[in-house]
Amino acid sequence: MKNNGHPSDSWYVATAEDTSYPALDGAHHTDVCIIGGGYTGLGAAIELSWQGIHVTLLDSARIGSGASGRNGGQIHTGQRIDPEKIAEILGADAARQLWDMSEDAKASLHALISEHHIDCELKHGLVHAWHKPGYAADDRAYVDFVARYGYDKVRLLDKAEVAAELGTDVYHGGSFDAGGGHLHPLKLAQGLARAAAAQGAQIFENSHVLSYRRIAKGIHLHLENGATVTCQRLLICGNGYMEGFSEEIDSHVMPINNFILTTEPLDDPAILPHDYAAADSRFVVNYWRKTPDNRLLFGGGENYVPWFPKDIRAFVRRNMLKVYPQLADVKISHGWGGTLAITMSRAPFVRNLAPNVWASAGYSGQGVVLAPYFGKLLARAVTGNARDIELLGRLPTPAFFGGRALRWPALVAGLSYYALRDRL
Repeated sequence: MKNNGHPSDSWYVATAEDTSYPALDGAHHTDVCIIGGGYTGLGAAIELSWQGIHVTLLDSARIGSGASGRNGGQIHTGQRIDPEKIAEILGADAARQLWDMSEDAKASLHALISEHHIDCELKHGLVHAWHKPGYAADDRAYVDFVARYGYDKVRLLDKAEVAAELGTDVYHGGSFDAGGGHLHPLKLAQGLARAAAAQGAQIFENSHVLSYRRIAKGIHLHLENGATVTCQRLLICGNGYMEGFSEEIDSHVMPINNFILTTEPLDDPAILPHDYAAADSRFVVNYWRKTPDNRLLFGGGENYVPWFPKDIRAFVRRNMLKVYPQLADVKISHGWGGTLAITMSRAPFVRNLAPNVWASAGYSGQGVVLAPYFGKLLARAVTGNARDIELLGRLPTPAFFGGRALRWPALVAGLSYYALRDRL
């Protein structure tokens, strides 16, 4: 999927400032070049520029116009894989380190928002709802497990409590995480960009990198408009928009599309009365929250092809009405899609690809918290502290079956199976 800039029918675009940066032209030299103007690249740019390192960030379209400015804006706790599963795979010590890393990521996000005065409508609290009774055991095990880490912000909810928090009785129970929450993702991306630029980072939009190669003096990047960049170190942070750029990334990371709508302002105070975010237990997850002007922002449904549905509003509305049938007569104000990236295991793909070349992608829907911090960790690796990147590299991210050529049909078959399980 090609990124053509901010989607025209996005409520985020309609409610954020239209900030812009120039396109790169001519021959440019820098210490560190970052490809990708989303959360990862911006997190790295902030850390590097704060250290006084000359950093240049290139985005093929607009800052935050990829998944970072289109997502549900939800703040989740932990890594994408639950800690008890990580403990089974990597052992108790690594699982605890990765849990602590995710808590550090959450704290870092709050610090970035506070220190750089980013007005991104931050709210606290997230409800996780079970669409089948059998998912209660998973949440009970999770609550018990993280309590051993001293995390006491999550508790179980019964069916009546979930109905009261969400304003619907279609779920069988759930959990509430006071450490979760939600925000305006595009405003966050724009605020991070302003912070990086204020510290001296050079940011360029509409600067699409076609390829890179090693030369005697470092790494040489060739852009679509004929401009060039020579750098000493390279960070590849394009997430779902990197297809064809690196065979190794392509074999481990695959783009998929997800879709969101907003309604006209609601007059039903029973829906999300405490302004929490919500998500359910489906494999193809539904997620939602209210906006400051009392709209319902609802995400749901995926496709795995290089185009979006013709009518995104109708595509998502079908899922919304399964949760809130009482909204059948409410008008839809906006509908947009976004391309994110997933891996086979749902663990992020964070690697030192080659000497002085790093990549981070495949957040599988949990990038609001993790991506800015992983950018910071990439910046630390650039300056010689790669410990955390090496730990993330231990998370299993097997290559897709059949490599680049066959990964799409194999993945679609697998995801279709899980989507069918959601409906049964």
